[in-house]
Amino acid sequence: MKTTIIGIAGGTGSGKSTFTNRLKAHFGDKITVMYHDNYYKPHDDLTLEERQNINYDHPDSLDTDLLVEHLQELRAGRSVECPVYDFKLHTRSKDVVVIQPSPVIIVEGILILQDVRLRKLFDIKIFVEADADERILRRVTRDVKERGRTIENVMEQYLTTVKPMHYLYVEPTKTFADLILNSGLNDVALDVIKTKIESLLAAGA
Repeated sequence: MKTTIIGIAGGTGSGKSTFTNRLKAHFGDKITVMYHDNYYKPHDDLTLEERQNINYDHPDSLDTDLLVEHLQELRAGRSVECPVYDFKLHTRSKDVVVIQPSPVIIVEGILILQDVRLRKLFDIKIFVEADADERILRRVTRDVKERGRTIENVMEQYLTTVKPMHYLYVEPTKTFADLILNSGLNDVALDVIKTKIESLLAAGA
């Protein structure tokens, strides 16, 4: 089985998850979605307070070596055990998700185009961008509702790490993208990618 890997990048709150989820909703189990966020390094040796102060928007916070290894294994036709990250405790949970080889794999994350090894693995590279004000509002809404953070904590993290890391490590990677979208709700782009995936599935990827 040939495997096509699609990378979807973009800043926090840009709409990349929205775009990814729309593709997953359309194709269901015909495609596989993996999240770079699940590959944050574990920090069980640190206190919760210490873990809260880690710069999670720096490439070194992620175990990209493991993600690269897993994608290589999946492309070779072997299943992998994907880690699951607990965003409330700021460390990996004890759970894993077994991922089977698939003709189309989507990998989503803010920094996936920053690593040259990942870029070489991606057959299609997409970058979703959005206005900075929109991104911070989405970030606040998500972190407060889904990850149990306070508004004060989210704002402090945004100003000290998220914003500077975005301009240092995330924004420059859009030059590597094959396609740059102005929104995760871009219906034209969605139709283009859906058509591409449908052709890959029909051809056995």
